[in-house]
Amino acid sequence: MRALFPGSFDPVTQGHQDILRRAALLFDEVVVCVMFNPNKTGRLLITERLERLRAAATGLTNVTVDSHTGGLLVDYCRRVGIDVVIRGVRGVADLDYEMPMARMNRELAGIETFFIAADPALAHISSTLATAMSEQNRELLPAGGGGSEGS
Repeated sequence: MRALFPGSFDPVTQGHQDILRRAALLFDEVVVCVMFNPNKTGRLLITERLERLRAAATGLTNVTVDSHTGGLLVDYCRRVGIDVVIRGVRGVADLDYEMPMARMNRELAGIETFFIAADPALAHISSTLATAMSEQNRELLPAGGGGSEGS
C-alpha cells in the first residue's frame, strides 16, 4: 500500500525524520511531499526543503520525495493513486487540528488518515521552534538530550 506523508517541512525536523522512518516500516511505499500552505510564510525555498527531505530519506528504499503546490491534498492523492495520508501528532492540539482535515479528506475522496504518535523525546520539537533555535545558533536536542549550545 502506498501512503503520503505531506507537510510544509519548513524546515525538516528530527520529528519529521522519525515519523518518516516509522512510516517506511509500515507501508510498501511512502511519498513524502512538500505541500504549499497558503496560511504559512515559507522560510526555505521548496527546492531546499526537497533536498533536505532527500537527505532525511537516505537509506529508506521505499521512500520517494515530491512536491505539490497547486490544489488540495486530495487532488494530489487522486493524481498519483494514493489512498492513505500519514500524519504525525505530538499531542491533543495536533489531533484537534488534524481531525477535521482527516474527515474532509475521507468525505471528498475516500482517503484515510493514519496517525503516528510522536516519539515522546521529540514531541516538543516543531518547525517553528527549530527555526528559532537555528536563528540563535543553538541546537535543538531531543528531551533529555543535554545542553542547548550549538557548535
